Amino acid sequence: MALATQSDGAVESAVPGAVSAQRMMAGLKTLAQWSKVATTPGEASSFAWLKQQLDEIGLKTRLISHDAYISIPGPARLVIGERTVPAITHAMSLSSPQGGLTGLLVDLGDGSRKAFAGREVAGRIVLVDGIASPAVAALASAAGAIGVVQISPHHLLHEMCISPIWGSPSTQTRAALPQVVAVTVSNDDGRALREGLSAGASEVTLYAEVDTGWRKTPLLVGDMPSSGKPEEPFILLSCHVDTWFQGVMDNGSANIAMLEVVRLCMEARRDWKRGLRICFWSGHSQGRYSGSAWYADNHWTELDARCAAHVNLDSPGGIGGQDLTRTGSAGGLYDIAAAAIAAETGQKLAGRRKARSADDSFPGVGIPSVFGSLSLQEPGEVKMRNDLGWWWHTEHDLIDKIDPDFLVRDTRVVLRVVLNLLTQSRLPLDYSAQISKLAQELEDLSGRLGGRFDLGETLEAAGSLADALVRLRRGELDPATHDQVLMRLSRVLVPLDYTAGDRFVHDPALALSPWPVLDAIRRLASAPEGDEGRFAAVDAVRARNRLSHALREALSVVRGST
Repeated sequence: MALATQSDGAVESAVPGAVSAQRMMAGLKTLAQWSKVATTPGEASSFAWLKQQLDEIGLKTRLISHDAYISIPGPARLVIGERTVPAITHAMSLSSPQGGLTGLLVDLGDGSRKAFAGREVAGRIVLVDGIASPAVAALASAAGAIGVVQISPHHLLHEMCISPIWGSPSTQTRAALPQVVAVTVSNDDGRALREGLSAGASEVTLYAEVDTGWRKTPLLVGDMPSSGKPEEPFILLSCHVDTWFQGVMDNGSANIAMLEVVRLCMEARRDWKRGLRICFWSGHSQGRYSGSAWYADNHWTELDARCAAHVNLDSPGGIGGQDLTRTGSAGGLYDIAAAAIAAETGQKLAGRRKARSADDSFPGVGIPSVFGSLSLQEPGEVKMRNDLGWWWHTEHDLIDKIDPDFLVRDTRVVLRVVLNLLTQSRLPLDYSAQISKLAQELEDLSGRLGGRFDLGETLEAAGSLADALVRLRRGELDPATHDQVLMRLSRVLVPLDYTAGDRFVHDPALALSPWPVLDAIRRLASAPEGDEGRFAAVDAVRARNRLSHALREALSVVRGST
């Protein structure tokens, strides 16, 4: 049974025909005049304009200034022999020494963990395919390389942040900052470097200037409660403002779409059952989500007590962005996301996990989230890190990359989701499918483990929780109690599925497996007999204890209310 996704006609009455392409494109033209690199005057002007818009809509706003570790790339080049190759460097890369960084070039192909394995790269510069990434920078740093040369998939060079640290570094995480000088060259120049290697030319010099350090960054918050109760739950709607160059699609279009969503939600305010909080972040592009991470850390108690769900938006409305099936949703929000996409496009949401990106800094708190990048390009010949268009993170991200009709469509999808979260009498979260997938994986693991490891108790707890969730969905609780139960349940299940285990820290900005707690049990299932299996079993027992305890806790939350 799918969750209900309407509330007394409030959503349908607010959505059709209400989203204005003309109004949004006019606002986007204003934002497009400023380059919005973090801590620059253009970013400050953008924040001031956005604050003015929220003030005029009627929200109570605060423009916060906080410390963040920001990295702004400067000039870069690569020299081989007498030839100078155009290049860019990246946020959080090391700067080269004054006379450049010289080393032998080693070709590592795709730059995967397998490509690094067994290769001697200490003191050398590695050549790898693809857009710069934290994963490659981390592998190169761990292997003792001194530099990385990335080969772009085409002639354009894409700006990136290569830190694997989520948010600003701490004393415990700062050692994970990249220890390499990283540059990117075009595909033609990369091909020439490879040809030179086969001919015996292997020494290159990298020049890179990167300005990295602590700076004050802005954070804009807008609030509109549904009642006068200070403890009422709220829905968080957010996006980043800082970007590369003008960044009209990434992320000006999201800034404008959010304003439109807020404006139209206000027209249905009489139907709200929860409050609305808007956050515009800095430090996304040049600080690896430093703004949203700071907010999660410094407002943890309030978020834990009151935030029911997080809707994040990144890069909507791009030309060619026809595919909405592959956007992400954390389990509990799948139904309303799927319903909104189906209503506006007829497309079926594929059930893709919410990616570890796009300022989703709140899974540790236990807040379910949806979207990030919403509409995607169809996969093309050029192998990109994502499907947001060839202009992504380049100087070509200008207003001509926006399709007004697609921007309206994407905004309507987000509007439907936010209105449902605001106006449903009962919070429309459902964890049934998420727990069913967990139970299925536990069954599969139990089969792979044979008699080596008993998952019976954990499987029983997952099955009991699934049954209890069915009863919860019958809607027998009063709305206020129902919401509190769903929020308490979120605080157990979201961290279990989307973090490595500590609710008060941010995992690295790298991919995590579904239900990371299962990783130790997965390793045991693949481990050979003997000592290796015994070592793996120690971790697996502890993982089973943690998972079983969390499932019992979740079951207690649900049973205690039904």
